[in-house]
Formats: sequence, C-alpha cells, structure tokens
Amino acid sequence: MSPLSSLQLLLLLCGGAPVAPVVGAPLQRVVNLPSTGRFWHITDLHLDPSYTLAADPTKVCFSSKGVPASQAGLYGDFLCDSPYRLIQSAFTHMAQVTPPLDFIIWTGDSPPHVPVGELSTDTVIQVISNMTQTIRNHFPSLTVYPALGNHDYWPQDQMMTSTNAVYQAAAKLWQGWLQPEALRTLTEGGFYSQLVRPGLRVVSLNTILYYSPNQVTVNMSDPAGQFHWLQETLDRAAQSLEKVFIIAHVPVGYLPFARGITAVRERHNERLVTIFRNYSHVIAGHFYGHTHRDSIMVLLDHKGEAVNSLFVSPAITPIKSKLEPYSNNPSFRMYHYHNDNYTLLDLWQYYLNLTEANEKQRAVWALEYIMTEAFGLKDLQPQSLLQLALSFRLPQTRTFHKYFSHFMVNYNNSILCEGECKVCQVCAVLYLDRQGYSTCVARGTL
Repeated sequence: MSPLSSLQLLLLLCGGAPVAPVVGAPLQRVVNLPSTGRFWHITDLHLDPSYTLAADPTKVCFSSKGVPASQAGLYGDFLCDSPYRLIQSAFTHMAQVTPPLDFIIWTGDSPPHVPVGELSTDTVIQVISNMTQTIRNHFPSLTVYPALGNHDYWPQDQMMTSTNAVYQAAAKLWQGWLQPEALRTLTEGGFYSQLVRPGLRVVSLNTILYYSPNQVTVNMSDPAGQFHWLQETLDRAAQSLEKVFIIAHVPVGYLPFARGITAVRERHNERLVTIFRNYSHVIAGHFYGHTHRDSIMVLLDHKGEAVNSLFVSPAITPIKSKLEPYSNNPSFRMYHYHNDNYTLLDLWQYYLNLTEANEKQRAVWALEYIMTEAFGLKDLQPQSLLQLALSFRLPQTRTFHKYFSHFMVNYNNSILCEGECKVCQVCAVLYLDRQGYSTCVARGTL
C-alpha cells in the first residue's frame, strides 16, 4: 500500500470522529454587545494525517519530507504540518468563546505540504471533506464562508478556469452554508458572493487563478471571467447600498518577506488594485491567508489617501522549511465590526505556544494581543492603519519590533527585522501597486 493510500485510510477514520475533549485553560470569554458583530477567521489548516510520534524523527510526518522532526510532540512540530489533534484543539477553544450570531471565514489550504506525486484529486477532496466535517462538528449553528487555497487542488496551484472535480466537490460539501447562486459560481470557477445579512456581503475570490505557479492561466487576462464578475458584483453591491468583505487565500500586494515579489502575478495584482481602489467605498475589509504570517496592508488611492484595510491572518499549521529562520505558532483570530455600518473595530489574535504545549502535553490557547490595545489605535479603519504603518518608518521603533514579533506569532522574540528586512516589510504594508512599492524599496532606507 502506498503512503498516501495509508493517509486516505487515516482521513476516513478521523473524518467522522467525534470531537475529543482537549485539556487546557479556558480562553477569555467575549461579551456580546448589541452594536458589535464578530466573526472568526481560520486559515491554512494543512492537515497531515500521517503525523505520529515515531521513534525515527525522519518518519514523524510526510510533510517534513524526510527532515528530522526532532522536537515533535502531541500537538506538532515546526517542521511538520498540523496533526489532527492540533486542529481539534483550536476549534474546541474557539467554540468556548463564540458568542451568538457570528460566522466564520475560512481562507483555504487544507491538504499537507507534500510532493505533488504523493497526492491525488481524490485525496485532496477527502482532506477538504474531513476539515469541513470537523468544522461542522464544532460549530453546527454557524455559517462558514470558505475560499479555496492553492493546496486545495491537484496538482497543487493548477486551478482550472472551468468546472472540475474539486469545485464540484466543494460545492456539494458546502451546500449547507452557501445559497444556490453562490454554489453555481463556485462550481463553475471556484468563487462566489453571498449576502451575510441585509447590508453586508461576502465576496470569496479564487486568487489561485492569478497565482504565479499556476501554468493553466499564465497567458490569460481574465481567468474564468472573475475580474468581470467581481466588478459586476461590486457594482450591484454599491447600487444596493451594501458593504462587502473580500476574502481569498492568496493576498493582493507584495510579499513582506521577499523583495519585489507580488503574491499573485504582477499584472493581475495591478488589475485587482485598480478594482479595489474604484470600489473602496463599497469594500469594508479584506481578509487573506497563504503566507502563514500575521500582517496588514493599507490600500492608498492615487492621492495617497488610505481607502481600505487589509489583513493577512497567520496559519494554524506551524510548518516551516529547514532553512527558514522562523515560523509561526498556531493561531486563529476574531474580528469585531460595527453592526450598523460594518466598519472594522478590532481584532483579537489567539495562539498556542507549541513548544510549551508539547512540553506540558496540554494545549493552552491564549490571547496573543488585541490590536487596538497593542498599538494604541482607535479602530481598524484605513486611516488608523496608515498612521500605524507610518510609525514603522521611524528608526529603532518599538512599535515595529512588536509588529514583527506578532508577524511570527511570538515564535522567537529575539529575532530582529532590520535593514533590508524592515524595508521589505514596511513597503509591503504601505504600497500594493507597482509604482508605489518600487519607489519605496528603491529608497532603501525608511
């Protein structure tokens, strides 16, 4: 039997498993104020069903690709994707603090980081199915708004522009959450729009269509017609006086850890930035995953005015490559927004100290930070984020050091980001377009 056939059996076993009790200190319970809405954001679960505490550290998980996972414990290892126990632990703790009337956004990537030859379409669908059922088990009364990630396909990254087995399976799995029109466009192109409540709409984009490794769409100007659909959707939202939350897996803008590289293809990034600027009065917030790190961006218009707030949520998986100097502790977050105008008020970031959890053999999820308190902000509106980002440019700023520590989800507070590292981080926060970003990094100093 091949290794991934064994994985399929493990998935079948844990897919319908009852929710196991997870020992840990209860999280701070959130008071539900009438004027404040809340929603969870989870991303990059990356389940590795092969994870086991093997005597041979090279055989702990397939996702380490043979690199010894020498610090492996009950809740994982920084060289491995998520064991099922870690994901269950996260959801159990989320459920303890979930007030009523909330929803969840889930921005993709359920399968593990393993070589493409070790997966298949059936296995990918099975992993997505497993994670969908696990979420339903923990949150039976909440609506979940998913977005597809680059690993939610086989071969990974190669998302098609028309209906296929993965899109069809996702639509079938998520039909309890999504309405018929959303399921139709999801089946056809991997994207959808749905009204959350009167006045608030979620638009789930398939940004894998614009992802650089996707060879299927490399020569296409509007893969699957999603740009056209997006503009029409935002037009209708404006006419209906709706506000929109944009969710997707791969974010718009430039990667904060690599100089001059956009997360999606640069030409597609420019078009997204143009659309988002044109409809910034409709869009109330952007929410992404993919990078596994915690970061913000501020969309500026052509006059340099802040018009949109963008957030990239860190991952539940703690995985890093052997050569990476840092990773992230497992995490999830809750956003607060105003119930009347849907402006973003705050975010509460939760995390698990993976090293301590393994040492104590119990998962104690904790509140890492509340953003307005951590950075002295009034709210999460674009102008507030712009003032924060501008403060990063000051030399020897404690504020930026704190931001970078949160970027790694408290992985190692002794690691500093200075010089070129800081230039890349700050320019990525402030400039999403080619011209602004290029000018910023060319200066070399902040």
